[in-house]
Amino acid sequence: MAEKNELSTKQEDFLRFKTFHGWEIEKSTARLCLMNLYLHGIGDLQKTPDIHVSYSLNPHKINKQVPKIKIVLANPPFGKSSSDIPTTDENLAKRDGYFLSDDFWVTTSNKQLAFLQHIVSMLESNGRAAVVLPDNVLFEGGAGEIIRKKLLSETNLHTILRLPTGIFYAQGVKSNVLFFEKNQKLDSVKSSQNLWIYDYRTNIHHTPKNNPIEIKHLLGFIDCYKNRDEKQLKEEWSTNNSNGRWRKFSYDEIILRDKTNLDIIWLKDENLIDFNNLPDPDIIMEDIIENIESALSGLKMIRDSY
Repeated sequence: MAEKNELSTKQEDFLRFKTFHGWEIEKSTARLCLMNLYLHGIGDLQKTPDIHVSYSLNPHKINKQVPKIKIVLANPPFGKSSSDIPTTDENLAKRDGYFLSDDFWVTTSNKQLAFLQHIVSMLESNGRAAVVLPDNVLFEGGAGEIIRKKLLSETNLHTILRLPTGIFYAQGVKSNVLFFEKNQKLDSVKSSQNLWIYDYRTNIHHTPKNNPIEIKHLLGFIDCYKNRDEKQLKEEWSTNNSNGRWRKFSYDEIILRDKTNLDIIWLKDENLIDFNNLPDPDIIMEDIIENIESALSGLKMIRDSY
């Protein structure tokens, strides 16, 4: 009898050769991906997973039709796109530099917003996604506002994890992980009932060398997140515990916010408020540098989106 968790020959073959698919525009990055998969037992020297070297947003440049996916884990690129821009406008699609994506919600040159729409479109019914995105996706107007409303109405956007500065993207850029599911049956008005936010940013300091983030730092979030039964989920935040990092917001609360802003902060920044208990000078200087770098990165993203 096979031991518990031991894979059958059929299951092992499916895991090694048929589970993982990917698209990468850079050849060298695609090779690194295949090497990393091989070192983790995925693929062999004769047969490898499907990693296509192509611009994944443009289906006309992909050798085969993009399949519907059950699970997507993604850290989309950001900055100015050197490739064509996806659009929902048939007339605009006839112009150079654009191509038609009729399964998108809105035309945008912002890479993060484009990839977020692409991920939703490629999920199968009941498919799940966890996507790393910078702060501007949570509050940017125009296309950003339209996409946030669509996420709330056409997917179950149930969790946002706010991460410390510089964990993903360039140093100084603030990022989040959005967790959502593509439901099979959608409410005509809303699909997300409640949005749970875990703030692992406010009053948190990590540096790549001296204090790198590790799995142990996220155990609090994991404990809150892993119980997906809405009836059993409990907030850490309350009127009696204003320092709780795990808090729930209803759809009705969020949809009334200006531009459907999902950049929600409720914890007090102790370093900025308590002048009688300031942190070490190194931490203060690090915060100043991070804020300046964050502002510069945000300006560059805005510039590159035009």
